[in-house]
Amino acid sequence: MNTSDAKRAIPDGDEAAALAPAAAPAPGELASPDAIVSPDAIAAAQASLARATDDGDPVILVMHASVGSGHRSAAYAIAEALENLGEQARTTPGRPDAAEDGAGDLPPELASLAARARVEVLDILDFGRIVFDGDATASMFTGWTRPFYDLTWRYTLTGRLLWGGGTIWAHVMYPKFVEFVRRVRPAAIVCTHITAANVAVSARMLTGLPFPILCVPTDYEAEGLWPHLHTDLFCVANEAMAETLRPRRVPDDRILITGIPASPAFSLDYDRAAARASFGLPEDKIVVLALAGAKLPRPYVHFREALDELLPFMHTLPNMHLVIVAGADGEYERRVRREVADYGLENATVLGYVNTMAELMEAADVVICKPGGLTVTECLCARAPMVLLGRAYGQEKANVRMLTGAGAAMAATTPRELLDTLRHISEHPASADAMLINASLLRRPHAAAAIARATFELIAKEPPDDAKLRAKHFLHFYWGRKPAHTR
Repeated sequence: MNTSDAKRAIPDGDEAAALAPAAAPAPGELASPDAIVSPDAIAAAQASLARATDDGDPVILVMHASVGSGHRSAAYAIAEALENLGEQARTTPGRPDAAEDGAGDLPPELASLAARARVEVLDILDFGRIVFDGDATASMFTGWTRPFYDLTWRYTLTGRLLWGGGTIWAHVMYPKFVEFVRRVRPAAIVCTHITAANVAVSARMLTGLPFPILCVPTDYEAEGLWPHLHTDLFCVANEAMAETLRPRRVPDDRILITGIPASPAFSLDYDRAAARASFGLPEDKIVVLALAGAKLPRPYVHFREALDELLPFMHTLPNMHLVIVAGADGEYERRVRREVADYGLENATVLGYVNTMAELMEAADVVICKPGGLTVTECLCARAPMVLLGRAYGQEKANVRMLTGAGAAMAATTPRELLDTLRHISEHPASADAMLINASLLRRPHAAAAIARATFELIAKEPPDDAKLRAKHFLHFYWGRKPAHTR
Protein backbone atom coordinates (compact mmCIF):
# COMPACT_ATOMS: atom_id res chain seq x y z
CA MET A 1 0.00 0.00 0.00
CA ASN A 2 1.22 3.45 -0.89
CA THR A 3 0.48 6.34 1.47
CA SER A 4 1.76 9.09 -0.80
CA ASP A 5 -1.68 9.98 -2.14
CA ALA A 6 -3.19 9.85 1.32
CA LYS A 7 -0.36 12.03 2.61
CA ARG A 8 -1.29 14.73 0.16
CA ALA A 9 -4.91 14.45 1.29
CA ILE A 10 -4.01 15.00 4.94
CA PRO A 11 -4.54 18.67 5.84
CA ASP A 12 -1.58 20.53 7.29
CA GLY A 13 -3.25 21.24 10.59
CA ASP A 14 -5.68 19.76 13.05
CA GLU A 15 -8.15 22.48 13.96
CA ALA A 16 -6.29 25.01 11.86
CA ALA A 17 -8.41 24.62 8.75
CA ALA A 18 -11.64 22.87 7.88
CA LEU A 19 -11.26 19.52 6.21
CA ALA A 20 -12.33 19.31 2.61
CA PRO A 21 -14.61 16.42 1.59
CA ALA A 22 -12.85 13.34 0.28
CA ALA A 23 -14.01 10.35 -1.69
CA ALA A 24 -14.17 6.90 -0.16
CA PRO A 25 -11.00 4.87 -0.73
CA ALA A 26 -10.57 2.04 -3.16
CA PRO A 27 -10.29 -1.37 -1.47
CA GLY A 28 -6.91 -1.80 0.17
CA GLU A 29 -5.88 1.84 -0.18
CA LEU A 30 -5.18 4.17 2.69
CA ALA A 31 -8.19 6.46 2.94
CA SER A 32 -7.94 10.21 3.25
CA PRO A 33 -8.60 11.52 6.77
CA ASP A 34 -12.09 12.78 5.95
CA ALA A 35 -13.28 9.79 3.97
CA ILE A 36 -16.61 8.26 4.95
CA VAL A 37 -16.26 4.48 4.88
CA SER A 38 -19.31 2.58 3.69
CA PRO A 39 -20.17 -0.98 4.86
CA ASP A 40 -19.15 -2.26 1.42
CA ALA A 41 -15.77 -0.53 1.76
CA ILE A 42 -15.28 -2.11 5.19
CA ALA A 43 -16.11 -5.54 3.76
CA ALA A 44 -13.68 -4.99 0.88
CA ALA A 45 -10.94 -3.87 3.27
CA GLN A 46 -11.62 -6.89 5.47
CA ALA A 47 -11.29 -9.27 2.52
CA SER A 48 -8.12 -7.57 1.30
CA LEU A 49 -6.50 -7.60 4.73
CA ALA A 50 -7.53 -11.21 5.32
CA ARG A 51 -5.78 -12.18 2.08
CA ALA A 52 -2.68 -10.34 3.27
CA THR A 53 -2.81 -12.30 6.53
CA ASP A 54 -3.20 -15.56 4.62
CA ASP A 55 -0.10 -14.62 2.63
CA GLY A 56 1.82 -14.21 5.88
CA ASP A 57 1.96 -10.41 5.80
CA PRO A 58 1.47 -8.73 9.19
CA VAL A 59 -1.54 -6.38 9.25
CA ILE A 60 -1.39 -3.31 11.47
CA LEU A 61 -4.63 -1.47 12.20
CA VAL A 62 -4.39 2.19 13.22
CA MET A 63 -7.73 3.09 14.78
CA HIS A 64 -9.18 6.53 15.48
CA ALA A 65 -12.63 8.01 16.01
CA SER A 66 -13.98 10.85 13.89
CA VAL A 67 -14.52 13.18 16.83
CA GLY A 68 -12.90 16.35 15.58
CA SER A 69 -9.83 15.97 13.40
CA GLY A 70 -7.00 15.59 15.93
CA HIS A 71 -7.31 11.84 16.56
CA ARG A 72 -7.54 11.24 12.84
CA SER A 73 -4.49 13.40 12.08
CA ALA A 74 -2.47 11.50 14.69
CA ALA A 75 -3.59 8.16 13.21
CA TYR A 76 -2.43 9.17 9.75
CA ALA A 77 0.89 10.45 11.07
CA ILE A 78 1.50 7.05 12.69
CA ALA A 79 0.42 5.19 9.54
CA GLU A 80 2.78 7.28 7.46
CA ALA A 81 5.64 6.52 9.86
CA LEU A 82 4.87 2.78 9.72
CA GLU A 83 4.90 2.91 5.93
CA ASN A 84 8.14 4.90 5.91
CA LEU A 85 9.85 2.27 8.06
CA GLY A 86 8.63 -0.40 5.67
CA GLU A 87 9.94 1.55 2.69
CA GLN A 88 13.31 2.01 4.40
CA ALA A 89 13.51 -1.71 5.13
CA ARG A 90 12.70 -2.59 1.52
CA THR A 91 14.99 -0.12 -0.21
CA THR A 92 17.81 1.06 2.08
CA PRO A 93 18.55 -1.49 4.82
CA GLY A 94 21.09 -0.28 7.34
CA ARG A 95 20.62 3.35 6.36
CA PRO A 96 23.28 5.18 8.44
CA ASP A 97 21.26 8.35 8.99
CA ALA A 98 18.12 6.52 10.12
CA ALA A 99 18.53 7.61 13.74
CA GLU A 100 18.05 11.24 12.70
CA ASP A 101 14.33 10.75 12.06
CA GLY A 102 13.69 8.81 15.24
CA ALA A 103 13.52 5.43 13.50
CA GLY A 104 17.02 4.18 14.15
CA ASP A 105 18.53 1.19 12.35
CA LEU A 106 16.01 -1.64 12.43
CA PRO A 107 17.46 -5.02 13.37
CA PRO A 108 16.91 -7.75 10.76
CA GLU A 109 13.82 -9.27 12.41
CA LEU A 110 12.11 -5.87 12.63
CA ALA A 111 13.18 -4.88 9.13
CA SER A 112 11.57 -8.06 7.78
CA LEU A 113 8.32 -7.24 9.59
CA ALA A 114 8.33 -3.63 8.41
CA ALA A 115 9.01 -4.60 4.80
CA ARG A 116 6.01 -6.96 4.68
CA ALA A 117 3.55 -5.02 6.84
CA ARG A 118 0.18 -3.83 5.60
CA VAL A 119 -1.16 -0.72 7.31
CA GLU A 120 -4.83 0.26 7.43
CA VAL A 121 -6.31 3.37 9.06
CA LEU A 122 -9.89 2.88 10.23
CA ASP A 123 -12.55 4.88 12.06
CA ILE A 124 -14.01 2.81 14.88
CA LEU A 125 -17.32 4.64 14.59
CA ASP A 126 -17.88 3.07 11.16
CA PHE A 127 -18.21 -0.32 12.89
CA GLY A 128 -20.88 0.74 15.37
CA ARG A 129 -24.18 -1.07 15.71
CA ILE A 130 -25.57 2.45 15.39
CA VAL A 131 -23.34 4.66 13.24
CA PHE A 132 -23.49 8.18 14.67
CA ASP A 133 -21.81 11.46 13.84
CA GLY A 134 -18.86 11.80 16.19
CA ASP A 135 -18.34 15.45 15.25
CA ALA A 136 -21.93 16.33 16.14
CA THR A 137 -21.56 14.46 19.42
CA ALA A 138 -18.38 16.37 20.25
CA SER A 139 -20.20 19.65 19.62
CA MET A 140 -22.64 18.75 22.41
CA PHE A 141 -19.87 19.50 24.91
CA THR A 142 -19.16 23.04 23.75
CA GLY A 143 -22.07 25.02 25.16
CA TRP A 144 -23.60 25.08 28.61
CA THR A 145 -22.61 21.42 29.06
CA ARG A 146 -18.88 22.18 29.05
CA PRO A 147 -18.51 22.27 32.86
CA PHE A 148 -20.11 18.81 33.09
CA TYR A 149 -17.68 17.51 30.49
CA ASP A 150 -14.82 18.98 32.49
CA LEU A 151 -16.08 17.25 35.62
CA THR A 152 -16.31 13.83 33.97
CA TRP A 153 -13.02 14.17 32.12
CA ARG A 154 -10.93 15.42 35.00
CA TYR A 155 -12.49 13.83 38.05
CA THR A 156 -14.89 10.95 37.45
CA LEU A 157 -12.86 7.74 37.19
CA THR A 158 -9.60 9.70 37.16
CA GLY A 159 -8.90 9.75 40.88
CA ARG A 160 -8.82 6.41 42.73
CA LEU A 161 -11.70 4.44 41.15
CA LEU A 162 -10.42 3.50 37.70
CA TRP A 163 -11.52 1.69 34.56
CA GLY A 164 -9.46 -1.26 33.42
CA GLY A 165 -11.29 -2.49 30.32
CA GLY A 166 -14.00 -4.98 29.41
CA THR A 167 -16.04 -6.67 26.70
CA ILE A 168 -19.08 -4.47 27.29
CA TRP A 169 -17.96 -2.08 24.51
CA ALA A 170 -18.13 -4.84 21.92
CA HIS A 171 -21.30 -6.45 23.25
CA VAL A 172 -23.25 -3.20 23.31
CA MET A 173 -22.05 -1.36 20.20
CA TYR A 174 -19.22 -3.00 18.26
CA PRO A 175 -19.80 -6.71 17.48
CA LYS A 176 -18.92 -5.97 13.83
CA PHE A 177 -15.43 -4.96 14.84
CA VAL A 178 -14.95 -8.21 16.78
CA GLU A 179 -15.78 -10.17 13.64
CA PHE A 180 -13.50 -7.91 11.61
CA VAL A 181 -10.63 -8.67 13.98
CA ARG A 182 -11.42 -12.39 13.98
CA ARG A 183 -11.21 -12.41 10.17
CA VAL A 184 -8.19 -10.14 9.73
CA ARG A 185 -6.12 -11.39 12.72
CA PRO A 186 -4.10 -8.16 13.05
CA ALA A 187 -0.48 -8.21 14.14
CA ALA A 188 -1.10 -5.07 16.22
CA ILE A 189 -3.71 -2.37 16.80
CA VAL A 190 -2.64 1.22 17.47
CA CYS A 191 -5.37 3.47 18.92
CA THR A 192 -5.44 7.27 18.98
CA HIS A 193 -8.90 7.55 20.56
CA ILE A 194 -10.25 6.19 23.80
CA THR A 195 -13.25 4.50 22.16
CA ALA A 196 -11.03 2.73 19.64
CA ALA A 197 -8.77 1.53 22.46
CA ASN A 198 -11.60 0.11 24.52
CA VAL A 199 -13.17 -1.62 21.52
CA ALA A 200 -9.79 -3.11 20.56
CA VAL A 201 -9.42 -4.50 24.09
CA SER A 202 -12.95 -5.92 23.89
CA ALA A 203 -12.19 -7.58 20.56
CA ARG A 204 -8.99 -9.15 21.89
CA MET A 205 -10.78 -10.49 24.94
CA LEU A 206 -13.53 -12.06 22.82
CA THR A 207 -11.34 -13.48 20.05
CA GLY A 208 -8.46 -14.62 22.23
CA LEU A 209 -5.97 -13.42 19.60
CA PRO A 210 -2.51 -12.44 20.95
CA PHE A 211 -1.95 -9.12 19.13
CA PRO A 212 -0.56 -6.16 21.13
CA ILE A 213 -2.56 -2.96 21.65
CA LEU A 214 -0.86 0.44 21.76
CA CYS A 215 -2.70 3.46 23.15
CA VAL A 216 -1.67 6.93 21.97
CA PRO A 217 -3.52 9.71 23.87
CA THR A 218 -3.47 12.88 21.78
CA ASP A 219 -3.51 15.38 24.64
CA TYR A 220 -1.12 16.23 27.44
CA GLU A 221 -2.99 14.17 30.01
CA ALA A 222 -4.73 10.79 29.79
CA GLU A 223 -8.42 10.44 30.60
CA GLY A 224 -9.38 7.89 33.22
CA LEU A 225 -11.42 5.74 30.82
CA TRP A 226 -8.45 4.46 28.82
CA PRO A 227 -8.16 0.66 29.27
CA HIS A 228 -5.22 0.88 31.66
CA LEU A 229 -4.74 -2.71 32.73
CA HIS A 230 -5.21 -4.27 29.28
CA THR A 231 -2.95 -2.05 27.17
CA ASP A 232 0.44 -3.40 26.10
CA LEU A 233 1.97 0.04 25.67
CA PHE A 234 0.97 3.63 26.37
CA CYS A 235 2.80 6.11 24.12
CA VAL A 236 2.56 9.42 25.96
CA ALA A 237 3.64 13.01 25.42
CA ASN A 238 6.04 13.51 28.32
CA GLU A 239 7.08 12.46 31.80
CA ALA A 240 4.19 14.34 33.43
CA MET A 241 1.74 12.11 31.53
CA ALA A 242 3.67 9.04 32.61
CA GLU A 243 3.15 10.18 36.20
CA THR A 244 -0.62 10.10 35.66
CA LEU A 245 -0.42 6.46 34.55
CA ARG A 246 1.81 5.06 37.27
CA PRO A 247 -0.74 5.63 40.08
CA ARG A 248 -3.25 3.84 37.83
CA ARG A 249 -1.05 0.75 38.19
CA VAL A 250 0.34 0.88 34.66
CA PRO A 251 3.88 -0.55 35.00
CA ASP A 252 6.86 1.36 33.66
CA ASP A 253 7.59 -1.24 31.00
CA ARG A 254 4.20 -0.42 29.45
CA ILE A 255 4.86 3.33 29.28
CA LEU A 256 6.92 4.92 26.51
CA ILE A 257 7.51 8.67 26.27
CA THR A 258 7.29 9.43 22.57
CA GLY A 259 5.49 12.74 22.23
CA ILE A 260 2.22 13.24 20.36
CA PRO A 261 2.41 12.24 16.68
CA ALA A 262 2.04 15.05 14.15
CA SER A 263 2.54 15.24 10.41
CA PRO A 264 6.24 15.51 9.43
CA ALA A 265 5.35 18.66 7.46
CA PHE A 266 5.40 20.64 10.71
CA SER A 267 8.98 19.66 11.47
CA LEU A 268 10.45 20.67 8.13
CA ASP A 269 12.47 23.85 7.63
CA TYR A 270 10.92 26.47 5.36
CA ASP A 271 12.23 29.77 4.04
CA ARG A 272 10.45 32.39 6.11
CA ALA A 273 10.86 35.19 3.60
CA ALA A 274 9.51 32.99 0.81
CA ALA A 275 6.62 31.86 3.01
CA ARG A 276 5.65 35.44 3.82
CA ALA A 277 5.90 36.43 0.19
CA SER A 278 3.66 33.56 -0.89
CA PHE A 279 0.92 34.74 1.47
CA GLY A 280 1.47 38.46 0.79
CA LEU A 281 2.61 39.23 4.34
CA PRO A 282 4.95 42.06 5.33
CA GLU A 283 8.58 41.36 6.17
CA ASP A 284 8.99 44.17 8.70
CA LYS A 285 6.15 43.36 11.14
CA ILE A 286 5.37 40.81 13.83
CA VAL A 287 2.99 38.40 12.10
CA VAL A 288 0.26 37.04 14.38
CA LEU A 289 -1.58 34.00 12.99
CA ALA A 290 -5.08 33.29 14.34
CA LEU A 291 -6.36 29.77 13.60
CA ALA A 292 -10.11 30.33 13.48
CA GLY A 293 -11.10 27.70 10.93
CA ALA A 294 -12.01 24.16 11.89
CA LYS A 295 -14.05 21.12 10.96
CA LEU A 296 -16.28 21.79 13.97
CA PRO A 297 -17.36 25.48 13.96
CA ARG A 298 -19.35 25.31 17.19
CA PRO A 299 -16.37 24.99 19.55
CA TYR A 300 -14.97 28.10 17.85
CA VAL A 301 -17.93 30.39 18.56
CA HIS A 302 -16.27 32.07 21.56
CA PHE A 303 -12.87 32.02 19.87
CA ARG A 304 -14.23 33.91 16.87
CA GLU A 305 -16.14 36.34 19.06
CA ALA A 306 -12.89 37.22 20.83
CA LEU A 307 -11.21 37.91 17.48
CA ASP A 308 -14.17 40.08 16.48
CA GLU A 309 -13.63 42.20 19.58
CA LEU A 310 -9.89 42.37 18.92
CA LEU A 311 -10.20 43.71 15.36
CA PRO A 312 -11.18 47.32 16.23
CA PHE A 313 -8.00 47.63 18.32
CA MET A 314 -5.56 46.32 15.72
CA HIS A 315 -4.81 49.90 14.64
CA THR A 316 -3.20 50.36 18.10
CA LEU A 317 -0.64 47.66 17.21
CA PRO A 318 1.00 49.16 14.12
CA ASN A 319 4.06 46.90 14.25
CA MET A 320 1.87 43.76 14.16
CA HIS A 321 0.06 42.12 11.26
CA LEU A 322 -2.89 39.84 12.06
CA VAL A 323 -3.68 36.87 9.80
CA ILE A 324 -7.03 35.17 10.38
CA VAL A 325 -7.53 31.71 8.87
CA ALA A 326 -11.25 31.11 8.32
CA GLY A 327 -10.87 27.61 6.91
CA ALA A 328 -13.57 26.30 4.59
CA ASP A 329 -16.25 28.41 6.31
CA GLY A 330 -16.96 30.80 3.45
CA GLU A 331 -19.62 32.74 5.32
CA TYR A 332 -17.26 33.45 8.22
CA GLU A 333 -14.47 34.42 5.82
CA ARG A 334 -16.70 36.93 4.00
CA ARG A 335 -17.92 38.45 7.26
CA VAL A 336 -14.41 38.97 8.63
CA ARG A 337 -13.25 40.46 5.32
CA ARG A 338 -16.10 42.99 5.56
CA GLU A 339 -15.15 43.86 9.13
CA VAL A 340 -11.50 44.37 8.19
CA ALA A 341 -12.59 46.65 5.34
CA ASP A 342 -15.07 48.55 7.55
CA TYR A 343 -12.37 49.23 10.15
CA GLY A 344 -9.93 50.25 7.44
CA LEU A 345 -7.28 47.86 8.75
CA GLU A 346 -4.15 47.64 6.68
CA ASN A 347 -2.45 45.33 9.16
CA ALA A 348 -4.90 42.43 8.86
CA THR A 349 -5.24 39.63 6.30
CA VAL A 350 -8.07 37.09 6.02
CA LEU A 351 -7.41 33.69 4.46
CA GLY A 352 -9.82 30.89 3.61
CA TYR A 353 -8.84 27.23 3.47
CA VAL A 354 -5.07 26.78 3.70
CA ASN A 355 -3.50 23.49 2.65
CA THR A 356 0.06 24.55 3.48
CA MET A 357 -0.45 25.33 7.15
CA ALA A 358 3.08 24.35 8.12
CA GLU A 359 4.52 26.99 5.80
CA LEU A 360 2.06 29.57 7.09
CA MET A 361 3.20 28.82 10.65
CA GLU A 362 6.78 29.37 9.46
CA ALA A 363 5.73 32.82 8.24
CA ALA A 364 4.24 33.70 11.64
CA ASP A 365 5.93 34.99 14.78
CA VAL A 366 3.04 34.10 17.10
CA VAL A 367 0.03 31.78 16.74
CA ILE A 368 -3.32 32.38 18.43
CA CYS A 369 -5.12 29.04 18.74
CA LYS A 370 -7.40 26.86 20.81
CA PRO A 371 -5.56 24.42 23.09
CA GLY A 372 -6.44 21.25 21.18
CA GLY A 373 -3.85 18.50 21.55
CA LEU A 374 -2.86 18.20 17.89
CA THR A 375 -3.02 21.94 17.23
CA VAL A 376 -0.57 22.77 20.02
CA THR A 377 1.65 19.81 19.07
CA GLU A 378 1.84 21.09 15.49
CA CYS A 379 2.80 24.51 16.83
CA LEU A 380 5.48 22.95 19.02
CA CYS A 381 6.90 20.99 16.09
CA ALA A 382 6.79 24.08 13.86
CA ARG A 383 8.52 26.18 16.55
CA ALA A 384 5.62 28.62 16.66
CA PRO A 385 5.06 30.50 19.97
CA MET A 386 1.44 30.21 21.09
CA VAL A 387 -1.25 32.31 22.72
CA LEU A 388 -3.97 29.90 23.85
CA LEU A 389 -7.31 31.64 23.61
CA GLY A 390 -10.55 30.85 25.41
CA ARG A 391 -11.89 29.14 28.50
CA ALA A 392 -10.58 25.58 28.48
CA TYR A 393 -12.38 22.46 29.68
CA GLY A 394 -11.49 18.80 29.92
CA GLN A 395 -8.39 17.81 27.98
CA GLU A 396 -7.90 21.39 26.77
CA LYS A 397 -7.56 22.54 30.36
CA ALA A 398 -4.84 19.93 30.87
CA ASN A 399 -3.09 21.17 27.74
CA VAL A 400 -3.20 24.79 28.92
CA ARG A 401 -1.81 23.87 32.33
CA MET A 402 1.00 21.85 30.79
CA LEU A 403 2.04 24.48 28.24
CA THR A 404 1.77 27.55 30.44
CA GLY A 405 3.36 25.73 33.38
CA ALA A 406 6.37 25.00 31.19
CA GLY A 407 6.46 28.59 29.93
CA ALA A 408 5.91 27.28 26.40
CA ALA A 409 2.75 29.31 25.78
CA MET A 410 0.70 32.24 27.06
CA ALA A 411 -3.03 32.00 27.76
CA ALA A 412 -5.82 34.55 27.38
CA THR A 413 -9.40 33.85 28.45
CA THR A 414 -11.05 37.12 27.38
CA PRO A 415 -10.61 39.54 24.44
CA ARG A 416 -9.08 42.15 26.77
CA GLU A 417 -6.52 39.64 28.02
CA LEU A 418 -5.73 38.76 24.42
CA LEU A 419 -5.16 42.41 23.55
CA ASP A 420 -2.92 42.89 26.59
CA THR A 421 -0.93 39.79 25.66
CA LEU A 422 -0.40 41.00 22.11
CA ARG A 423 0.66 44.43 23.36
CA HIS A 424 3.18 42.75 25.65
CA ILE A 425 4.62 40.71 22.78
CA SER A 426 4.64 43.81 20.58
CA GLU A 427 6.63 45.77 23.16
CA HIS A 428 8.82 42.81 24.21
CA PRO A 429 9.36 40.50 21.21
CA ALA A 430 11.90 38.53 23.24
CA SER A 431 8.99 37.06 25.22
CA ALA A 432 8.06 35.02 22.13
CA ASP A 433 11.65 33.81 21.88
CA ALA A 434 11.49 32.73 25.53
CA MET A 435 8.43 30.60 24.77
CA LEU A 436 10.36 28.87 22.00
CA ILE A 437 13.22 28.03 24.36
CA ASN A 438 10.85 26.65 26.98
CA ALA A 439 8.88 24.70 24.38
CA SER A 440 11.97 22.66 23.57
CA LEU A 441 11.17 20.66 26.73
CA LEU A 442 7.94 19.44 25.13
CA ARG A 443 8.89 19.39 21.46
CA ARG A 444 9.16 15.84 20.07
CA PRO A 445 8.92 16.08 16.29
CA HIS A 446 9.70 12.38 15.68
CA ALA A 447 6.93 10.96 17.87
CA ALA A 448 5.23 9.09 15.02
CA ALA A 449 8.49 7.34 14.07
CA ALA A 450 9.09 6.31 17.68
CA ILE A 451 5.57 4.87 17.93
CA ALA A 452 6.01 3.02 14.63
CA ARG A 453 9.25 1.42 15.82
CA ALA A 454 7.67 0.45 19.16
CA THR A 455 4.82 -1.19 17.24
CA PHE A 456 7.18 -3.44 15.29
CA GLU A 457 9.11 -4.26 18.46
CA LEU A 458 5.93 -5.42 20.18
CA ILE A 459 4.90 -7.51 17.17
CA ALA A 460 8.30 -9.22 17.17
CA LYS A 461 8.10 -10.14 20.85
CA GLU A 462 6.44 -13.25 22.21
CA PRO A 463 3.00 -12.45 23.69
CA PRO A 464 3.54 -11.60 27.36
CA ASP A 465 2.78 -14.32 29.87
CA ASP A 466 0.62 -11.99 31.93
CA ALA A 467 -2.73 -13.31 33.09
CA LYS A 468 -3.93 -9.86 34.14
CA LEU A 469 -3.09 -8.27 30.78
CA ARG A 470 -4.88 -11.00 28.81
CA ALA A 471 -7.73 -11.70 31.25
CA LYS A 472 -11.31 -11.50 30.04
CA HIS A 473 -13.75 -9.20 31.85
CA PHE A 474 -17.20 -7.88 31.10
CA LEU A 475 -16.59 -4.83 33.29
CA HIS A 476 -13.31 -4.17 35.03
CA PHE A 477 -12.96 -1.46 37.67
CA TYR A 478 -10.11 -1.27 40.14
CA TRP A 479 -8.70 0.91 42.90
CA GLY A 480 -5.66 3.01 42.09
CA ARG A 481 -3.10 4.90 44.13
CA LYS A 482 -3.24 8.61 44.90
CA PRO A 483 -3.06 10.62 41.65
CA ALA A 484 0.30 12.20 40.94
CA HIS A 485 -1.23 15.55 40.02
CA THR A 486 -3.95 16.68 42.38
CA ARG A 487 -5.50 20.11 42.62
